[in-house]
Amino acid sequence: MRSNGHTFAGMLSKRAKYALNALRELARAYQAGPLTAAVIAERGRIPVKFLEAILLDLNRAHIISSKRGRGGGHELRRAPHDIQMAEVLRLFDGAIGLVPCVTHNYYQRCDECVDEETCGIRDVFVTIRAATLDLLKAATLADVLAREERLKDKVQ
Repeated sequence: MRSNGHTFAGMLSKRAKYALNALRELARAYQAGPLTAAVIAERGRIPVKFLEAILLDLNRAHIISSKRGRGGGHELRRAPHDIQMAEVLRLFDGAIGLVPCVTHNYYQRCDECVDEETCGIRDVFVTIRAATLDLLKAATLADVLAREERLKDKVQ
């Protein structure tokens, strides 16, 4: 992404942000019945044209289930505490690492690297990736909802 001539590596894509917003709405409605795309879009402030494709991807990844017709809609296939942020971000944005030489599923050697084994820059980003991945695996949709409640309590 570019802004003011700067590149921001590691920022979430719009699709990932919209997916997280959609999943938050589905987590809020967990076990209360399916939500229509229109309701998810309105509550999550997501453009409907993006949402349809995102819901399709989430369905294909077995994170949500979708049912057409009367009484249909979308709902989580698993409990909110079983859906990790890491899973969602990988689905929409791919690699978790900030540089390609530290990722597992998307590994690519850096063109300018002389020796990966002794590269101090790579070593720093290996540590950052590991910590980030641990945090994203520990953070679930249930955590998102619990954090929102704690934040609301602080504001009041």
